[in-house]
Amino acid sequence: MQFITEQRLDDDLLEREFTLGDIPGILWTPGSAATPVPLILLGQSPIGLPAMYPRLLDRARAVAAEGYAAAVLELPGSGARPSSAVIDQARVDLQRALRTGEPVTDDIVDRLVLPLVEQAVPELQAALDALLALPELGGPVGYSGGVISIGTRLALVEPRIIAAVLFAGSFVPRSIIEEARQVTIPLHVLLQWDDEGNDRQQALDLFDAFGSTEKTLNANLGGHTGVPQHAGEAAGRFLARHLK
Repeated sequence: MQFITEQRLDDDLLEREFTLGDIPGILWTPGSAATPVPLILLGQSPIGLPAMYPRLLDRARAVAAEGYAAAVLELPGSGARPSSAVIDQARVDLQRALRTGEPVTDDIVDRLVLPLVEQAVPELQAALDALLALPELGGPVGYSGGVISIGTRLALVEPRIIAAVLFAGSFVPRSIIEEARQVTIPLHVLLQWDDEGNDRQQALDLFDAFGSTEKTLNANLGGHTGVPQHAGEAAGRFLARHLK
């Protein structure tokens, strides 16, 4: 991991861009907190870091207000990273199915999501290796947001993550729903009831499948980007409770 930029924002939040190999990422650390601090790994959308930056910065500021660090890593095929022909074709097939009212088949969902999960999860684990080697960062680690299938796999295979906030905003392969039965860490799931790009019943099936004895579903009316402020604050309190 190599830091390539550093700036102190006006709320004393230190923002550092880095590369992990050739993968871009950003680390935010609170200026006044004692070190080492807990870390929250921020998941993000496949639209890429530049487009997501304003929302990620808002989330990082909320994390820093609790005295924690936040970090994000660019997803495969997003931003300036090379695209995947398989995922691109699956995205075209998905958009066509949604536009014409055809069913979104398991094959489309698998081709769209599973290659992303298979590549992104090991990259996020490598990012954790590098980040937690920094003297200013320590455990425990939480995860928040992003593609819910990535969060589900990460919650299953990464023991350093002790709690996760998951956003039910994307299609989920049936194999990921089966993996969810083995997830046991505390979970807080956000669901937008009228999300135009999400299969609501699939999201409910995934929540039901999680094996965690502590799991909360926070469902609100509205579309994909309409998560109310109080729902985000509740998710923040959930992570704070477990990271402390």
